Amino acid sequence: MSHDDHHSAVPKPPDLQALSAFVDDELPDETHAAVLEHLVQDPQAAARVADWRAQKSALKALCGAPVADEPSFIVVRASAPWWRRAGLAACWLVAGAGLALVLGPLASHLPGGLLDHEPMSFAKRADVAYAVYTPEQRHPVEVAASEEKHLISWLSKRLDRPLSVPSLQEYGYSLVGGRLLPGEAGPAAQFMYENPEGARLTLYVTGIPDNETAFRLFRDGNRRTFYWVSDHMGYALSGPISEGKLREMAIDVCGDLGGKPESWQ
Repeated sequence: MSHDDHHSAVPKPPDLQALSAFVDDELPDETHAAVLEHLVQDPQAAARVADWRAQKSALKALCGAPVADEPSFIVVRASAPWWRRAGLAACWLVAGAGLALVLGPLASHLPGGLLDHEPMSFAKRADVAYAVYTPEQRHPVEVAASEEKHLISWLSKRLDRPLSVPSLQEYGYSLVGGRLLPGEAGPAAQFMYENPEGARLTLYVTGIPDNETAFRLFRDGNRRTFYWVSDHMGYALSGPISEGKLREMAIDVCGDLGGKPESWQ
C-alpha cells in the first residue's frame, strides 16, 4: 500500500461544514453515525457541537418555536436581574456556556456530606457521552430496548463481565437501548433511558483499576452525574434533573447492581 493509499484509508475528522450539517440533522445516516462516533473521542469538536445546539435551542425558545422534536437540556442561567432582561446576544453567550464540555475541577460542599472535587476520568467520559448522544433522534443507541436480551449479552461479552440493566420505571423512565463506547482502559457501555416528556438519563459502565467505594457528584452546567466504583467497575448516572432525585435514583441503581449504597448514607 502506498503512502497516499494509507493516508486516504484513515478517516478524516469532520470539518466545520460537516459538524454544522450534523447539528441540523442533514447528514446521510452513515456519515451521521461516523461523526457521532468521532465526537465521543474529540472533546473539542463535541464542545463546538454542544455550543451550536445550545444556540439553536435558545433561538427556538426566544422565537416561541416548538422544540418537542428535539429534547433540549439547556439552561440559560442568570447571575443578576439584568441577565433576565438581556436579549438575543445574551442567550447566545450564556446558553452556549451552559452546555460547553469544559471539564474542570469543582470544590463546593453539597447536601448529604458530599464534596465535589476533580472527578474521576470515567465520570468525565460519561458526561461527554451523555452530552453527545442524548440529543440524538436518529441514532441515540446502537441496540434498541426491543432487543434487550441481545444488548445485555453483547455488552457483557465486550466488557468481559456479566452486566444487567436496572429498571427506572418507578421513576417514569423506560429503557431506550444502549451502545458500546471506548473507555479509558477498555470498552465501556452506555444505557439510555427516557421519560414520556422526552427527558433522558444515561448509565455509563466501565472497568477501572481503582476500587474505592466513594459516591460523588460531578456537575457541568445543568448536567449532573452521580458516580461510584464497585468491584473494579465504574458506574455513572447522568441527567439534567435535580441532585436530590438523581441521587435517589443512583442509590437504587447501585443496590440493583449489587453495590452497597448504605455506606453512602
